Amino acid sequence: MHLYSWLSSGTENSLKTKKMPPHTDIDAELAMKHDFVEQDDEKPTKASPREYKLILRNCIYLFYLHVAGLYGIYLLLVEAKWSTVLITSFFHLITLLGVTAGAHRYFSHKSYKATMPLQIILMLFHSFAYQKSLIGWVRNHRLHHKYSDTDADPHNASRGFFYSHIGWLMVEPHPEVLKKRKLLYMDDLYNNPVVMFQHRNASWLLHLLAFIIPTVTTWMWGESLWNSWFINTYRVMITSNLSFAGNSVNHLWGCKPYDKTMTAAQNIYFLFLTLGEGFHNFHHVFPWDYRSGEIGGDKVNIITQFIDICGKLGLAYDMKTASEDMVKSRMLRTGDGSDLWGYTDKQKIKNN
Repeated sequence: MHLYSWLSSGTENSLKTKKMPPHTDIDAELAMKHDFVEQDDEKPTKASPREYKLILRNCIYLFYLHVAGLYGIYLLLVEAKWSTVLITSFFHLITLLGVTAGAHRYFSHKSYKATMPLQIILMLFHSFAYQKSLIGWVRNHRLHHKYSDTDADPHNASRGFFYSHIGWLMVEPHPEVLKKRKLLYMDDLYNNPVVMFQHRNASWLLHLLAFIIPTVTTWMWGESLWNSWFINTYRVMITSNLSFAGNSVNHLWGCKPYDKTMTAAQNIYFLFLTLGEGFHNFHHVFPWDYRSGEIGGDKVNIITQFIDICGKLGLAYDMKTASEDMVKSRMLRTGDGSDLWGYTDKQKIKNN
């Protein structure tokens, strides 16, 4: 069993013909169908008593990652060369793009379409994260959206912060997760040669991109090999915890402008840390919106700006968005009256 598996257990081709419109509003009927799960009328339990069976290799890896990563922070602040700081920041940025614009908004939700060159770039960027192959990442995320905060959610927030943040990686999946996996639609990924190349070669590709190349790069620019290794491990630790926080922090703290019945919440701090992934209540209501963020938030949503640039370059197209009327209607109907951007009650939203 390779270490890369610690987070585990119709192809779109290049745009060759006519230009597609840069954005496409999709209606509520299509949105309701966009859950990647077959018909399933059996509701899973919320947080039933269960037996936890530790996955020892995962526990060892996560312990080492955080001890080595904390030491890496010390080295970064005290001993690292400026070139190391800049190179590590660059790898951190492309890793975030790979996870957010790639694994999350494109491969999981199909919120926009990507040409083959962009798919390859996003797959490689995602590999720098060392968060398993795209098959495993997307499988867990689609289950999370369909069965949020239940035992069929791989990182069920109903079990508390630690479990939803990192504890779920340390134990065997709940039986409900294994059961609902069988209903999950994944053919789009199984038929995608870019995704399958990464999956079949993950045992060497993820190690190469996540650990070896970043370490060797800073070493070649004059950093010691010792410092290079631990500082890069810090990078992997930080990007991993930002992904973890999307499952924990974003389901425990924040306002709920679009659906107050969900645990998914808006968190402005997480928004800036992840360059645009803090509009979580919006995202769970409109998971197919490529912006993954509310109207007016694009200026601080760097990931959305990246996708827009790709669109202007002809690499991305058919970006799906919820119409402004649909968004405001949902806020008035099920929101809690708050808004990350200044609205304080539903009357102001209605007047606007």
